[in-house]
This record gives sequence, structure tokens and C-alpha cells, in this order.
Amino acid sequence: MELFHHKHPFPPFIPENATKLIVGTLPPPRFTKRKLREDDVDFCYGSGDGLLWKVLDRIFDLDLKFENTQEAVEQRKEFLRSRGLGICDVVESSRREKVDASDLGMQKVELRDMIAILRKNPKVDTLLFTGGNSKNGPEYFFRRYLKEHEEEIRMKLISKTSPRIHQFILDGRAIKTVSLVAPSGAANISIGSSQLYKELKKKNPEFNTLDFRVLQYKEFF
Repeated sequence: MELFHHKHPFPPFIPENATKLIVGTLPPPRFTKRKLREDDVDFCYGSGDGLLWKVLDRIFDLDLKFENTQEAVEQRKEFLRSRGLGICDVVESSRREKVDASDLGMQKVELRDMIAILRKNPKVDTLLFTGGNSKNGPEYFFRRYLKEHEEEIRMKLISKTSPRIHQFILDGRAIKTVSLVAPSGAANISIGSSQLYKELKKKNPEFNTLDFRVLQYKEFF
């Protein structure tokens, strides 16, 4: 059986002034196949089901369009430039038996050369992982990459309360990593079971999982 080659459809988008990089895995396969829906934006994290841009729209009051237009793409690029933010997912490609967007379904994963990318972008001091260290998440792959390529670089735990924060030293430069709750519907279960979410929900029954992400992301973006 031939496996689907799920290649990342977007190169890293890193403005010259970027101090933070958003780091995920791969967009849904339909972006690789170029079969986008009307509510998809043809850019990183552009899936109509994804929550990253909805969260950022709320935090920064961006009035973003959620549609398959060039205007929607340009809005996002302009925002990233204005905030010194870049996007560089850790996965370059993978193979899949089942053509879906699940991280666990990824096989034969090829990773991007993250250290070379960081060396090329000397202002970057923070990596914002859109997901944690569970199997095939962004932090998981970044750790695997370090083991395979940069064995002398170690991630040191700075804060173990969610979102977990680590730090590593590259050429004498300290780089912080923050493992945010994933901006996908699949993460709603883990949010629902978190103590903080339960407490906030108790105080305000209207509080939901999107509000929780807004609260968490606001601190780091």
C-alpha cells in the first residue's frame, strides 16, 4: 500500500524582526493536495477548523477574514511582521496510511533543520510550541531533532506548571520554549480536565475552551 506523502505546503515565514517563532507540525493534508475549503486561508494555521488565528484575532482585535482569499493571507502576514513573530513548523514532511490531520498518524517523519534556521535568525529568543511533548507533538519532535542533530544542546526545565517552559543555549544565546495548549479541537479534552479550567468555569459557567486559550496565549504573544 502506497503511503500518502504529506509535505509541508508552506516554507517558514520569518520576518527579519522576528523574536518569537510559532512552531507546530503540519497543516491538514488538503493543504498539501491544494484542495482548500472556502473557510480555509492559504497560509500557516489556515485551516477553517484551527483555532490559532481565532485566538490571536480575539487577543489583538485584528478583524481577520476567515476565507480563502489573498486578502486574508496578507492580513496574517502583516500582523506577524508588525509583532515580530515568525512561523516555522518543525516537520518538513511525513507519510500517512490514513489521509487525515492527526499527529499520531505521521510516519517516516522528516524534520526541518531548526538549529540552522535559528542561526539564520539571530533575534529569535522564544519558540512557541503549539502543543506539548506528547507523541508527535511539536515539543516532542523538537526534542527528537536535538537528540539526532545537536546532542550537546539540552532543554532545561524553567517552569513545570502549564504551559511548561524550557530553555536551551545555542552559541551562547538563551532561547526559551513555551509549550502552549494546542490550537486544535482535539486538545479540548485535556483543557476540560485541567484544574485551572475547572476553577475558571466554576466562577463563570460561560467560560469555554477558546477563552482558556486566549487567556494562556495572551501572556506569550
